[in-house]
Amino acid sequence: MTLEELVACDNTAKKMQTVSEAVEQLLVAAQRQDCLTVGVYESAKLMNVDPDSVVLCLLAIDEEDEGDIALQIHFTLIQAFCCDNDINILRVSGMQRLAKVLGESSEDNNEPRDLHCILVTNPHTDSWKSQGLEEVASYCEESRGNNQWVPYVPLLER
Repeated sequence: MTLEELVACDNTAKKMQTVSEAVEQLLVAAQRQDCLTVGVYESAKLMNVDPDSVVLCLLAIDEEDEGDIALQIHFTLIQAFCCDNDINILRVSGMQRLAKVLGESSEDNNEPRDLHCILVTNPHTDSWKSQGLEEVASYCEESRGNNQWVPYVPLLER
């Protein structure tokens, strides 16, 4: 590996970590502002009714779910809809970390929420918009410029 390749790999790793942290900040802030829609079905309903309110679509999947054909079909349809409506899409792994960030508890007797699709909607205030949203949107735009239409970011345990 050349020095240039090593530097490029290091920069990519740093960028991924920065974007991962920005995603987490964005989710926490959006949840506080009640600007999250969680679940494949709930997300599809919202995008059907008000696609202009959606600023980011997060598709979360771990390795064990990769073989779920129904989920893959849902993802394909959601991705197509997001592309048609200029909605940023980000694919993430790390469902356990995602659940922690959103305050989901496995000890609850309630049925766990479907975290495979999460929409961030446009807030009525600009107070939290800059907290991660700008970084994530920039990463999505940069990825599209590199012909990667659905960029991927791992959410890492801390």
